[in-house]
Amino acid sequence: MTETRDNQIVIAREPGGPEVLDLVTRPLPTPGPGEILIRNVACGVNRPDQIERLGFYPAPPGAPEGLGLEVAGHVEAVGDGVSGFAAGDAVCALVAGGGYARYSIAPAGSVLPVPDGMAVEDAAGLPETVFTVWTNVFEIGALSRGETFLVHGGTSGIGSTAIQMAKAAGARVIATAGTADKVALCKTLGADIAINYRDADFETVVTEAGGADVILDMVGGAYVQKNINCANMGARLVSIAFLTGSRVELDLMRVMLKRITLTGSTLRARPLAEKARLAAAVKATVWPWIAAGKLAPVVDSRFRLEDVRAAHARLDSGAHAGKILLDC
Repeated sequence: MTETRDNQIVIAREPGGPEVLDLVTRPLPTPGPGEILIRNVACGVNRPDQIERLGFYPAPPGAPEGLGLEVAGHVEAVGDGVSGFAAGDAVCALVAGGGYARYSIAPAGSVLPVPDGMAVEDAAGLPETVFTVWTNVFEIGALSRGETFLVHGGTSGIGSTAIQMAKAAGARVIATAGTADKVALCKTLGADIAINYRDADFETVVTEAGGADVILDMVGGAYVQKNINCANMGARLVSIAFLTGSRVELDLMRVMLKRITLTGSTLRARPLAEKARLAAAVKATVWPWIAAGKLAPVVDSRFRLEDVRAAHARLDSGAHAGKILLDC
């Protein structure tokens, strides 16, 4: 066990902008049964963290104090009943909170070994995005080889991961982004078609390209009807965020006539057993893609844990492409 008995975590002292984030000292947590204490090397900064900071995404009951949903580092200690992990192992993990920290507690079922050949600090950009894409695109959306996949926000952490995973699975990929540089990055990541939504109507482009079978939407608002309009027969539309609003007016006739599935999900509050099942599926299918060089986190920028406010200012700006990471 580490010599110090203290931990440092990031909290939002009240709802607001990046200025409400504080680095505070707390006692070093002790892993309970089925838990692992991780000495973090890095952690990921994600859009849900921003929403929580603003006061709209409360942590589920029992979640560790503080912001942060994904970490990577080394096993410091394990609780009773944990097998397969030992002190010093390089791991990454999905956590329900407390990821912005020197040390984090993670349920053992949500902990995965750092993929072979990947730096520990880069693996911090995997859990939240990979788990999210796997459950929404591949399980709920049932994306299959040869189908066309449309993802909005193609250079976000989720989007950049989704492009790579969909291509690894043999899908045709269409992505939207808001600048010429981001469009170019989408193509570099494997998108067959990349659309600058400021210059072209994605609905028209996707329709003319043959339509989409699975759509991952993080925008909401007017995009929902446009997604329906360019969706193919039997398409699956999965919503995971609503950057322009969750309340929309829809023409459901097209949903009915095209036999479209319109659905959505969240990840954070799922039961531990469900997250463990997802982790096993990710390890079995996605980790080999990483080993084969088909998937890697796109890192936009790195900040020290002490500079978390600057990291959130970068997130708020929308200028980032890929993951923002904190070095712990």
